[in-house]
Amino acid sequence: MRRYLRVVLLCLACGFCSLLYAFSQLAVSLEEGAADAGGKPQAAAASWPAAGGRGAERGAGPGADAGTPDRYSLKIQPVEKMHLAVVACGERLEETMTMLKSALIFSIKPLQFHIFAEDQLHDSFKARLDSWSFLQTFNYTLYPITFPSENAAEWKKLFKPCASQRLFLPLILKEVDSLLYVDTDILFLRPVDDIWSLLKKFNSTQIAAMAPEHEEPRIGWYNRFARHPYYGKTGVNSGVMLMNMTRMRRKYFKNDMTPVRLQWGEILMPLLKKYKLNITWGDQDLLNIMFFHNPESLFVFPCQWNYRPDHCIYGSNCQEAEEEGIFILHGNRGVYHDDKQPAFRAVYEALRNCSFEDDNVRSLLKPLELQLQKTVHTYCGKIYKIFIKQLTKSVRDLYDRPPKQR
Repeated sequence: MRRYLRVVLLCLACGFCSLLYAFSQLAVSLEEGAADAGGKPQAAAASWPAAGGRGAERGAGPGADAGTPDRYSLKIQPVEKMHLAVVACGERLEETMTMLKSALIFSIKPLQFHIFAEDQLHDSFKARLDSWSFLQTFNYTLYPITFPSENAAEWKKLFKPCASQRLFLPLILKEVDSLLYVDTDILFLRPVDDIWSLLKKFNSTQIAAMAPEHEEPRIGWYNRFARHPYYGKTGVNSGVMLMNMTRMRRKYFKNDMTPVRLQWGEILMPLLKKYKLNITWGDQDLLNIMFFHNPESLFVFPCQWNYRPDHCIYGSNCQEAEEEGIFILHGNRGVYHDDKQPAFRAVYEALRNCSFEDDNVRSLLKPLELQLQKTVHTYCGKIYKIFIKQLTKSVRDLYDRPPKQR
Protein backbone atom coordinates (compact mmCIF):
# COMPACT_ATOMS: atom_id res chain seq x y z
CA MET A 1 0.00 0.00 0.00
CA ARG A 2 2.80 2.39 0.93
CA ARG A 3 4.53 1.57 -2.37
CA TYR A 4 1.46 2.61 -4.34
CA LEU A 5 1.14 5.81 -2.29
CA ARG A 6 4.74 6.73 -3.05
CA VAL A 7 4.15 6.19 -6.81
CA VAL A 8 1.07 8.42 -6.71
CA LEU A 9 2.91 11.17 -4.84
CA LEU A 10 5.82 10.96 -7.28
CA CYS A 11 3.45 11.30 -10.27
CA LEU A 12 1.74 14.30 -8.66
CA ALA A 13 5.12 15.95 -8.04
CA CYS A 14 6.21 15.37 -11.67
CA GLY A 15 2.90 16.75 -12.96
CA PHE A 16 3.23 19.85 -10.78
CA CYS A 17 6.77 20.48 -12.05
CA SER A 18 5.62 20.10 -15.66
CA LEU A 19 2.82 22.57 -15.07
CA LEU A 20 5.24 25.12 -13.58
CA TYR A 21 7.54 24.74 -16.60
CA ALA A 22 4.67 25.24 -19.04
CA PHE A 23 3.56 28.43 -17.29
CA SER A 24 7.10 29.79 -17.29
CA GLN A 25 7.45 29.18 -21.06
CA LEU A 26 4.13 30.87 -21.72
CA ALA A 27 5.22 33.93 -19.73
CA VAL A 28 8.46 34.18 -21.72
CA SER A 29 6.54 33.94 -25.01
CA LEU A 30 4.12 36.68 -24.01
CA GLU A 31 7.00 38.97 -23.01
CA GLU A 32 8.72 38.38 -26.37
CA GLY A 33 5.47 39.06 -28.21
CA ALA A 34 4.97 42.34 -26.35
CA ALA A 35 8.55 43.39 -27.11
CA ASP A 36 8.09 42.60 -30.82
CA ALA A 37 4.93 44.67 -30.94
CA GLY A 38 6.84 47.73 -29.82
CA GLY A 39 9.92 47.23 -31.98
CA LYS A 40 10.78 45.96 -35.49
CA PRO A 41 8.50 43.15 -36.66
CA GLN A 42 9.99 39.70 -36.82
CA ALA A 43 7.50 38.39 -39.39
CA ALA A 44 7.27 39.13 -43.11
CA ALA A 45 6.29 42.80 -43.53
CA ALA A 46 4.41 44.35 -46.42
CA SER A 47 5.77 47.53 -47.97
CA TRP A 48 2.89 49.96 -48.52
CA PRO A 49 2.85 53.51 -49.85
CA ALA A 50 3.43 56.25 -47.36
CA ALA A 51 0.41 58.10 -46.03
CA GLY A 52 -1.18 60.62 -48.36
CA GLY A 53 -2.21 60.47 -52.01
CA ARG A 54 -4.39 57.96 -53.76
CA GLY A 55 -1.71 55.25 -53.70
CA ALA A 56 -1.92 55.08 -49.93
CA GLU A 57 -5.68 55.32 -49.86
CA ARG A 58 -6.13 52.52 -52.35
CA GLY A 59 -3.43 50.33 -50.82
CA ALA A 60 -1.75 49.28 -54.06
CA GLY A 61 1.62 48.47 -52.51
CA PRO A 62 4.33 46.57 -54.34
CA GLY A 63 3.95 43.38 -52.30
CA ALA A 64 5.60 41.62 -49.40
CA ASP A 65 9.23 41.79 -48.36
CA ALA A 66 9.98 38.31 -47.04
CA GLY A 67 11.78 38.04 -43.71
CA THR A 68 12.54 35.14 -41.39
CA PRO A 69 9.19 33.61 -40.40
CA ASP A 70 8.41 32.35 -36.91
CA ARG A 71 5.32 30.75 -35.43
CA TYR A 72 3.72 34.14 -34.74
CA SER A 73 4.15 35.54 -38.27
CA LEU A 74 1.33 36.12 -40.75
CA LYS A 75 1.99 35.14 -44.36
CA ILE A 76 1.25 38.04 -46.74
CA GLN A 77 0.26 37.08 -50.27
CA PRO A 78 2.07 39.02 -53.03
CA VAL A 79 -0.12 41.46 -54.96
CA GLU A 80 -0.71 40.44 -58.59
CA LYS A 81 0.73 42.87 -61.11
CA MET A 82 -0.93 43.65 -64.41
CA HIS A 83 1.48 43.89 -67.35
CA LEU A 84 0.84 46.65 -69.88
CA ALA A 85 2.93 47.08 -73.04
CA VAL A 86 3.14 49.93 -75.56
CA VAL A 87 5.36 50.76 -78.53
CA ALA A 88 6.25 54.43 -79.09
CA CYS A 89 8.11 55.96 -82.00
CA GLY A 90 8.33 59.42 -83.50
CA GLU A 91 6.14 62.13 -81.96
CA ARG A 92 4.27 59.79 -79.63
CA LEU A 93 5.74 60.69 -76.23
CA GLU A 94 2.91 62.91 -74.98
CA GLU A 95 0.22 60.60 -76.32
CA THR A 96 1.84 57.61 -74.62
CA MET A 97 2.20 59.43 -71.30
CA THR A 98 -1.48 60.37 -71.38
CA MET A 99 -2.41 56.75 -72.00
CA LEU A 100 -0.24 55.59 -69.08
CA LYS A 101 -1.74 58.29 -66.86
CA SER A 102 -5.27 57.12 -67.65
CA ALA A 103 -4.25 53.56 -66.74
CA LEU A 104 -2.88 54.70 -63.37
CA ILE A 105 -5.79 56.98 -62.50
CA PHE A 106 -8.39 54.25 -62.89
CA SER A 107 -6.59 51.05 -61.89
CA ILE A 108 -6.58 49.22 -58.58
CA LYS A 109 -3.87 46.54 -58.70
CA PRO A 110 -0.25 47.60 -59.38
CA LEU A 111 0.90 47.95 -62.98
CA GLN A 112 4.09 46.90 -64.70
CA PHE A 113 4.73 49.00 -67.80
CA HIS A 114 6.78 47.56 -70.68
CA ILE A 115 7.65 50.52 -72.90
CA PHE A 116 9.32 49.87 -76.26
CA ALA A 117 10.62 53.14 -77.67
CA GLU A 118 13.21 54.61 -79.99
CA ASP A 119 16.49 55.37 -78.24
CA GLN A 120 16.05 59.15 -78.47
CA LEU A 121 12.82 58.91 -76.45
CA HIS A 122 14.22 56.95 -73.52
CA ASP A 123 15.53 59.90 -71.48
CA SER A 124 12.23 61.76 -71.81
CA PHE A 125 10.21 58.72 -70.79
CA LYS A 126 12.46 58.12 -67.80
CA ALA A 127 12.24 61.71 -66.59
CA ARG A 128 8.47 61.83 -66.89
CA LEU A 129 7.86 58.42 -65.31
CA ASP A 130 10.30 59.04 -62.47
CA SER A 131 8.32 62.19 -61.61
CA TRP A 132 5.36 59.88 -60.90
CA SER A 133 7.29 57.65 -58.50
CA PHE A 134 5.40 59.08 -55.52
CA LEU A 135 2.41 56.98 -56.64
CA GLN A 136 4.17 53.71 -55.79
CA THR A 137 1.53 51.87 -57.85
CA PHE A 138 3.65 51.00 -60.87
CA ASN A 139 7.04 49.94 -62.15
CA TYR A 140 8.34 50.35 -65.66
CA THR A 141 11.00 48.98 -67.98
CA LEU A 142 12.22 50.73 -71.12
CA TYR A 143 13.26 48.60 -74.09
CA PRO A 144 14.87 49.48 -77.42
CA ILE A 145 13.04 48.73 -80.64
CA THR A 146 14.36 45.35 -81.77
CA PHE A 147 13.56 43.00 -84.63
CA PRO A 148 15.14 39.72 -85.77
CA SER A 149 18.51 40.75 -87.19
CA GLU A 150 18.18 38.88 -90.47
CA ASN A 151 14.92 40.67 -91.42
CA ALA A 152 15.05 43.84 -89.32
CA ALA A 153 14.76 46.29 -92.22
CA GLU A 154 11.70 44.54 -93.61
CA TRP A 155 9.88 44.54 -90.26
CA LYS A 156 10.73 48.20 -89.54
CA LYS A 157 9.08 49.50 -92.70
CA LEU A 158 5.92 47.41 -92.30
CA PHE A 159 2.87 49.74 -92.04
CA LYS A 160 4.09 52.42 -89.55
CA PRO A 161 7.56 52.71 -87.97
CA CYS A 162 7.90 50.25 -85.09
CA ALA A 163 4.27 49.05 -85.35
CA SER A 164 5.20 45.43 -85.96
CA GLN A 165 7.20 45.34 -82.70
CA ARG A 166 4.07 44.03 -80.98
CA LEU A 167 4.32 40.76 -82.93
CA PHE A 168 7.56 39.92 -81.13
CA LEU A 169 6.44 40.64 -77.56
CA PRO A 170 5.85 36.94 -76.71
CA LEU A 171 9.41 36.21 -77.83
CA ILE A 172 11.05 39.17 -76.07
CA LEU A 173 9.14 39.11 -72.77
CA LYS A 174 9.75 35.43 -72.14
CA GLU A 175 9.19 35.66 -68.39
CA VAL A 176 5.82 37.40 -68.69
CA ASP A 177 2.81 35.09 -68.59
CA SER A 178 0.04 37.49 -69.66
CA LEU A 179 0.12 40.96 -71.17
CA LEU A 180 -2.18 43.74 -72.33
CA TYR A 181 -0.82 45.49 -75.42
CA VAL A 182 -2.30 48.85 -76.41
CA ASP A 183 -1.51 51.45 -79.05
CA THR A 184 -0.27 54.85 -77.89
CA ASP A 185 -3.61 56.48 -78.77
CA ILE A 186 -5.59 54.51 -76.18
CA LEU A 187 -7.34 56.03 -73.15
CA PHE A 188 -8.66 53.93 -70.27
CA LEU A 189 -12.04 55.10 -68.99
CA ARG A 190 -12.37 52.27 -66.46
CA PRO A 191 -9.82 50.21 -64.49
CA VAL A 192 -7.29 48.11 -66.38
CA ASP A 193 -8.27 45.46 -63.82
CA ASP A 194 -11.55 44.97 -65.67
CA ILE A 195 -10.11 44.07 -69.06
CA TRP A 196 -7.36 42.10 -67.29
CA SER A 197 -10.08 39.98 -65.65
CA LEU A 198 -11.17 38.79 -69.11
CA LEU A 199 -8.14 36.48 -69.08
CA LYS A 200 -10.12 34.30 -66.67
CA LYS A 201 -12.88 33.98 -69.26
CA PHE A 202 -10.59 32.39 -71.86
CA ASN A 203 -11.45 28.79 -72.58
CA SER A 204 -8.73 26.16 -72.89
CA THR A 205 -7.96 26.96 -76.56
CA GLN A 206 -7.98 30.77 -76.48
CA ILE A 207 -4.66 32.61 -76.38
CA ALA A 208 -5.57 36.24 -77.15
CA ALA A 209 -8.49 38.68 -77.18
CA MET A 210 -9.36 41.56 -79.53
CA ALA A 211 -12.41 43.53 -80.65
CA PRO A 212 -13.96 43.40 -84.14
CA GLU A 213 -12.61 45.88 -86.68
CA HIS A 214 -16.18 46.91 -87.56
CA GLU A 215 -19.67 46.35 -86.23
CA GLU A 216 -21.40 47.34 -89.45
CA PRO A 217 -20.33 45.27 -92.50
CA ARG A 218 -21.54 47.95 -94.92
CA ILE A 219 -18.68 50.21 -93.81
CA GLY A 220 -16.21 47.41 -93.03
CA TRP A 221 -12.76 47.52 -94.56
CA TYR A 222 -11.71 43.87 -94.53
CA ASN A 223 -14.92 42.46 -95.97
CA ARG A 224 -14.88 45.03 -98.80
CA PHE A 225 -11.21 45.51 -99.68
CA ALA A 226 -8.91 42.90 -98.09
CA ARG A 227 -6.85 40.73 -100.44
CA HIS A 228 -5.98 38.20 -97.75
CA PRO A 229 -7.82 36.02 -95.20
CA TYR A 230 -9.19 37.76 -92.10
CA TYR A 231 -10.96 36.76 -88.91
CA GLY A 232 -14.76 36.53 -88.80
CA LYS A 233 -17.10 38.79 -90.78
CA THR A 234 -15.21 42.07 -90.51
CA GLY A 235 -11.75 41.25 -89.14
CA VAL A 236 -10.30 42.27 -85.77
CA ASN A 237 -8.50 45.41 -84.58
CA SER A 238 -5.20 44.91 -82.76
CA GLY A 239 -5.01 48.33 -81.04
CA VAL A 240 -6.11 46.65 -77.80
CA MET A 241 -4.83 43.09 -77.53
CA LEU A 242 -4.98 40.95 -74.40
CA MET A 243 -2.59 38.01 -74.52
CA ASN A 244 -1.85 34.83 -72.62
CA MET A 245 1.72 34.72 -73.88
CA THR A 246 2.55 31.41 -72.26
CA ARG A 247 -0.11 29.79 -74.43
CA MET A 248 1.02 31.78 -77.47
CA ARG A 249 4.56 30.49 -77.11
CA ARG A 250 3.38 26.90 -76.73
CA LYS A 251 0.81 26.77 -79.50
CA TYR A 252 1.37 25.25 -82.93
CA PHE A 253 -0.59 27.25 -85.50
CA LYS A 254 -2.43 25.97 -88.53
CA ASN A 255 -1.52 27.91 -91.66
CA ASP A 256 -1.85 27.93 -95.46
CA MET A 257 1.88 27.70 -96.17
CA THR A 258 2.70 24.20 -94.99
CA PRO A 259 0.79 21.17 -93.66
CA VAL A 260 3.09 21.36 -90.62
CA ARG A 261 1.87 23.52 -87.75
CA LEU A 262 4.26 26.29 -86.76
CA GLN A 263 4.98 28.02 -83.47
CA TRP A 264 4.72 31.80 -83.00
CA GLY A 265 8.40 32.48 -83.67
CA GLU A 266 8.38 30.25 -86.76
CA ILE A 267 5.27 31.56 -88.50
CA LEU A 268 5.82 35.34 -88.58
CA MET A 269 8.41 35.63 -91.35
CA PRO A 270 6.82 33.08 -93.71
CA LEU A 271 3.51 34.95 -93.32
CA LEU A 272 5.14 38.26 -94.20
CA LYS A 273 6.90 36.82 -97.24
CA LYS A 274 3.70 35.31 -98.58
CA TYR A 275 1.37 38.26 -97.99
CA LYS A 276 3.55 41.40 -97.95
CA LEU A 277 2.21 42.54 -101.34
CA ASN A 278 -1.39 41.97 -100.24
CA ILE A 279 -1.52 43.56 -96.79
CA THR A 280 -2.36 47.18 -95.99
CA TRP A 281 -2.43 47.43 -92.20
CA GLY A 282 0.81 45.56 -91.54
CA ASP A 283 0.97 43.53 -88.36
CA GLN A 284 -2.79 43.75 -87.81
CA ASP A 285 -3.34 42.04 -91.16
CA LEU A 286 -0.90 39.28 -90.21
CA LEU A 287 -2.79 38.71 -86.96
CA ASN A 288 -6.05 38.50 -88.90
CA ILE A 289 -4.54 35.87 -91.20
CA MET A 290 -3.29 33.83 -88.23
CA PHE A 291 -6.64 33.85 -86.46
CA PHE A 292 -8.53 33.13 -89.70
CA HIS A 293 -6.75 29.77 -89.71
CA ASN A 294 -7.00 29.37 -85.90
CA PRO A 295 -10.37 30.91 -84.94
CA GLU A 296 -10.68 28.74 -81.86
CA SER A 297 -7.70 30.59 -80.38
CA LEU A 298 -9.31 34.05 -80.26
CA PHE A 299 -11.57 35.53 -77.60
CA VAL A 300 -13.57 38.44 -79.06
CA PHE A 301 -14.60 41.20 -76.66
CA PRO A 302 -17.23 43.88 -77.47
CA CYS A 303 -16.56 47.16 -79.27
CA GLN A 304 -16.81 49.24 -76.07
CA TRP A 305 -13.37 47.85 -75.11
CA ASN A 306 -11.85 49.39 -78.27
CA TYR A 307 -14.09 52.30 -79.30
CA ARG A 308 -12.88 54.12 -82.41
CA PRO A 309 -14.19 56.92 -84.66
CA ASP A 310 -15.52 54.23 -87.00
CA HIS A 311 -18.12 53.47 -84.37
CA CYS A 312 -19.76 56.88 -84.67
CA ILE A 313 -18.56 59.00 -87.64
CA TYR A 314 -21.25 57.56 -89.92
CA GLY A 315 -23.78 57.10 -87.13
CA SER A 316 -23.62 55.10 -83.91
CA ASN A 317 -22.98 51.38 -84.46
CA CYS A 318 -21.59 50.10 -81.14
CA GLN A 319 -24.65 49.01 -79.20
CA GLU A 320 -22.70 47.97 -76.09
CA ALA A 321 -21.23 51.48 -75.76
CA GLU A 322 -24.69 53.01 -76.14
CA GLU A 323 -25.91 50.88 -73.24
CA GLU A 324 -22.95 50.97 -70.84
CA GLY A 325 -20.65 53.68 -72.14
CA ILE A 326 -17.14 53.51 -73.60
CA PHE A 327 -14.65 51.44 -71.61
CA ILE A 328 -11.51 52.08 -73.67
CA LEU A 329 -11.25 54.96 -76.15
CA HIS A 330 -9.06 54.46 -79.24
CA GLY A 331 -8.26 57.72 -81.00
CA ASN A 332 -6.87 56.37 -84.26
CA ARG A 333 -6.86 58.49 -87.43
CA GLY A 334 -5.02 61.15 -85.36
CA VAL A 335 -8.31 62.45 -83.92
CA TYR A 336 -6.73 63.60 -80.65
CA HIS A 337 -4.70 66.17 -82.53
CA ASP A 338 -7.06 67.70 -85.09
CA ASP A 339 -10.61 69.07 -85.15
CA LYS A 340 -12.23 66.34 -87.23
CA GLN A 341 -13.66 64.49 -84.22
CA PRO A 342 -13.76 67.02 -81.36
CA ALA A 343 -15.48 64.61 -78.95
CA PHE A 344 -12.42 62.34 -78.98
CA ARG A 345 -10.09 65.30 -78.64
CA ALA A 346 -12.06 66.68 -75.67
CA VAL A 347 -11.61 63.45 -73.68
CA TYR A 348 -7.91 63.31 -74.57
CA GLU A 349 -7.29 66.93 -73.51
CA ALA A 350 -9.18 66.43 -70.23
CA LEU A 351 -7.04 63.44 -69.24
CA ARG A 352 -3.82 64.98 -70.54
CA ASN A 353 -4.34 68.01 -68.31
CA CYS A 354 -5.56 66.04 -65.29
CA SER A 355 -3.21 65.46 -62.37
CA PHE A 356 -3.25 62.57 -59.91
CA GLU A 357 -4.76 64.45 -56.98
CA ASP A 358 -8.16 63.06 -55.96
CA ASP A 359 -9.90 66.44 -56.17
CA ASN A 360 -8.47 67.07 -59.64
CA VAL A 361 -9.77 63.73 -60.92
CA ARG A 362 -13.22 64.39 -59.46
CA SER A 363 -13.38 67.85 -60.98
CA LEU A 364 -12.62 66.82 -64.58
CA LEU A 365 -16.15 65.58 -65.27
CA LYS A 366 -18.19 68.79 -65.41
CA PRO A 367 -15.76 70.79 -67.64
CA LEU A 368 -15.45 67.76 -69.93
CA GLU A 369 -19.22 67.45 -70.27
CA LEU A 370 -19.44 71.14 -71.20
CA GLN A 371 -16.76 70.65 -73.87
CA LEU A 372 -18.55 67.59 -75.23
CA GLN A 373 -21.80 69.51 -75.49
CA LYS A 374 -20.03 71.78 -77.98
CA THR A 375 -19.45 68.82 -80.32
CA VAL A 376 -23.09 67.94 -81.04
CA HIS A 377 -22.71 69.19 -84.63
CA THR A 378 -20.78 65.96 -85.35
CA TYR A 379 -22.18 62.42 -85.44
CA CYS A 380 -19.92 61.37 -82.54
CA GLY A 381 -20.84 64.49 -80.58
CA LYS A 382 -24.55 63.76 -80.91
CA ILE A 383 -24.01 60.76 -78.60
CA TYR A 384 -21.50 62.54 -76.35
CA LYS A 385 -23.01 61.00 -73.20
CA ILE A 386 -21.46 57.62 -74.01
CA PHE A 387 -18.03 59.29 -73.72
CA ILE A 388 -18.61 60.18 -70.05
CA LYS A 389 -21.03 57.48 -68.88
CA GLN A 390 -18.40 54.94 -67.83
CA LEU A 391 -15.87 57.65 -66.99
CA THR A 392 -18.30 59.13 -64.47
CA LYS A 393 -18.88 55.71 -62.92
CA SER A 394 -15.13 55.07 -62.66
CA VAL A 395 -14.49 58.39 -60.92
CA ARG A 396 -17.32 57.83 -58.45
CA ASP A 397 -16.36 54.22 -57.73
CA LEU A 398 -12.69 55.00 -57.12
CA TYR A 399 -12.66 58.53 -55.72
CA ASP A 400 -16.00 59.23 -54.04
CA ARG A 401 -15.99 56.26 -51.70
CA PRO A 402 -14.22 56.16 -48.31
CA PRO A 403 -10.68 54.73 -48.70
CA LYS A 404 -11.54 51.40 -47.00
CA GLN A 405 -14.27 50.74 -49.56
CA ARG A 406 -12.10 51.33 -52.63
